[in-house]
Amino acid sequence: MKHELNFWVVGGDMRQVKLAQLLSDDGHTVHTYALDPGPEPVPGLIQEQNLNQAGRADCVVLPLTVSTGGGLLNAPLSLSEHPLAPILDRLVPRQFLCGGRIDPETEALARERGLIIHDYFAREELAVANAVPTAEGAVQLAMEHLPITIHGSRVLVVGFGRVGRITAQRFAALGAKVSVAARKYEQLAWAQAMGFGAEELGRLAGWLCGYDLVVNTVPAPVLNRPELEDLKPDCLILDLASKPGGVDLAAAGELGLTVIWALSLPGKVAPVTAGAAIRSTIYNMLRELGR
Repeated sequence: MKHELNFWVVGGDMRQVKLAQLLSDDGHTVHTYALDPGPEPVPGLIQEQNLNQAGRADCVVLPLTVSTGGGLLNAPLSLSEHPLAPILDRLVPRQFLCGGRIDPETEALARERGLIIHDYFAREELAVANAVPTAEGAVQLAMEHLPITIHGSRVLVVGFGRVGRITAQRFAALGAKVSVAARKYEQLAWAQAMGFGAEELGRLAGWLCGYDLVVNTVPAPVLNRPELEDLKPDCLILDLASKPGGVDLAAAGELGLTVIWALSLPGKVAPVTAGAAIRSTIYNMLRELGR
C-alpha cells in the first residue's frame, strides 16, 4: 500500500502472526488481539489486552477460519476463549473487515451489527497461493510416515482442483507414479494430458489395492468403507480437505488404516509464505475498494 493504515489482526495461528509482522514491516500500524505467539513481545506490533480502540482501525483482519464453531473466535494461540459477538460489537461499519472461510453464523452476527465481512479465502489468488504449501506439507507428511521412498511409490490424488493439481505435480516431480480420481470428465482429461493416470471418483471401490498413498482433497465423503476395505493394510491416507473431510475415520479405524487429517497445513509448514499470501490478497481487496 502507498499510505499507512491502522490494522488490527484479531485471533488466528502463526499465519496471522507473520501477517501482522509483514504489515508492520510495510510501515503500517499493527495491533494484535487474541494472538499470543509467546512470552516475548513481537517487535513492531502493539499487543492489545482489550478492544477499546478497535473502532479506530482502518482494517480488521479475522483469522482463517474465522470461527471454531459455537460463536467462538478461532484463536489457538490465546489462553482464553473469545466469543465473536463482543468482538464485533466493538467494530463500526466504515471499517474494512475481512476473514477467511466465513460461516453463516458469523456472517449473521456481523449483519445484525451492520457489518460486512469480506472473505479473503474466497479469492482465487489466495486459494492458488495456499495450495502450494498445502501440497508441500503433504509431501513432508508422506516422507515422514511412509516406510518407502516417494520415488517409485503409487499415489492416488482424490480431487483435481487447485490443491489436487499441485499435489499431483509435486509427487510426480519426486518420481511417484501418480493417478488422479475426479468426478468431472474435463478434470480427468486434464489429468491424462498432464501424464497422470485417471480414475472416475464414483468407481474407486475394487481398484485401490495397488496404492501406497492416497491423498484426498475433496471436502465431502468420498473414501467410505467400500473404498477403504480395498486399500492395502499399510497404505497411508492423507486427508487435506477442510471439514467435514473426505474419509470415514470410524471405518478406517476399524480397518486398522493410518489416516492423517492434515488441517491448516499452510499455517503449520509455511506460516511466512501463508501470511504473505494473505497480506497480498488483503492489499488487492483494499485497492479494489479504493482504500
